[in-house]
Amino acid sequence: MKTLLILVGKTVNKHFVAGINDYVERIGHYMPFELVTIPELKNTKALTEELQKEREGELILKLLQPADTVVLLDEHGVEMRSLEFASWLQKKQLSARRLVFIIGGPYGFSPALYQRANEKVSLSRMTFSHQMVRLIFTEQIYRACTIIKGEPYHHE
Repeated sequence: MKTLLILVGKTVNKHFVAGINDYVERIGHYMPFELVTIPELKNTKALTEELQKEREGELILKLLQPADTVVLLDEHGVEMRSLEFASWLQKKQLSARRLVFIIGGPYGFSPALYQRANEKVSLSRMTFSHQMVRLIFTEQIYRACTIIKGEPYHHE
């Protein structure tokens, strides 16, 4: 199973970039994993929030294949502990051909993306910046991989 993480816009904080790149490399030792960045829209000041979400959604939808299992990182999604997420990911590895996680732009997702999504996952009830979520989520994918393999990275 190939896993993709689609992001809207570049990660700008150099510390986050370093951490994300470290986890992406680590994840690659466990499974095929790719980070895909959608370029930020230009002239967003002239766009309403809804139009911005719609245009970002169109760009993301072009990257998806019909058989993809699509999971949005969304504040209204299911919350899981790390062990539960690892178990969930392990099941997906058995059933999904390509698993695609999406972290949206600053205003969230378009209705079309919500319709296309198979599931929604929330990292926390707390709000994190879109930049920070990238680092936290890549770490959680790495943690899930180590849990699945029974490695000592995760402690109870």
